[in-house]
Amino acid sequence: MLENLRQDVVDAYKNALAARENSYSPYSHFKVGAAVKFKGVEQVFYGCNVENASYGATICAERNAIWSGVAAVGKQDMEYLIVVADQEDPVPPCALCLQVISEFYDAEMPIYLGNLQGLKKVYKLKEILPVPFNSFVA
Repeated sequence: MLENLRQDVVDAYKNALAARENSYSPYSHFKVGAAVKFKGVEQVFYGCNVENASYGATICAERNAIWSGVAAVGKQDMEYLIVVADQEDPVPPCALCLQVISEFYDAEMPIYLGNLQGLKKVYKLKEILPVPFNSFVA
């Protein structure tokens, strides 16, 4: 478990873990929960993955949380993101989610990865996505 985490990050992890339980994942059976905190916004937004028989219509927990936040408070820079899955070695956001995250990020933003036992790893966004697609936009 990561040491010396801020209490709001610990609380967000617990709520992302709870959101994970609401996952609708009858096809993959892979439940994921997420939490996103925007800079200057008190509220933390949560999401879970929601699958569909047409896999293209599936939404990951990370995008679910981000879009919930955008719907509530508009476009804001992200302060941190938390992803929780039932894996011994926690999983990072998928490439599609990383591209969405790159619309709301600071390259130094922490992405916390956890499992059912707690938060296990933290990366800066620039470590996971060193060259986002928007790097090429003038």
